[in-house]
Amino acid sequence: MTGGVRVLRMRAIMKRFWVLAVFVVIGVLTWAGEPTSALSFLVVKEDNGKPVRNAAVVLHPVNTHGKQGRGGFELKTDSDGKTHFEGVPYGKLRVQVLAPGFQTYGEDYEIDSGAKDIVVKLKRPQKQYSIYDDVPGEPKKDAPSEKPQ
Repeated sequence: MTGGVRVLRMRAIMKRFWVLAVFVVIGVLTWAGEPTSALSFLVVKEDNGKPVRNAAVVLHPVNTHGKQGRGGFELKTDSDGKTHFEGVPYGKLRVQVLAPGFQTYGEDYEIDSGAKDIVVKLKRPQKQYSIYDDVPGEPKKDAPSEKPQ
């Protein structure tokens, strides 16, 4: 190898090193500048306090106007009804919990500490009422009964 080629190679290596170093410094400054929190969730049945396994816990950022932001994360609860997520930035967070056989839960939380424990109590669906008394297939109450001849 001649001296000129060696110098060019060293310059290319140094250039790559400095580009990598700049990205590392920017990443560290960005990461260190924004505080994050660790969230722990416990999802239980409201009526008996037993854990709800495999419930979907959906996290969405919320902007200053109360609008749900794009993106988010979906977590699943384990057999003990627990799930955990670290690295959540401080600010408002919308938490939704969905599980078959239960009402959907939704609430906004202010994340302002290094760790937060959230207990979600899921309710069973409520009985639905109708303004109509008629049951399909049954005769109306006010209708005269017809006698066969």
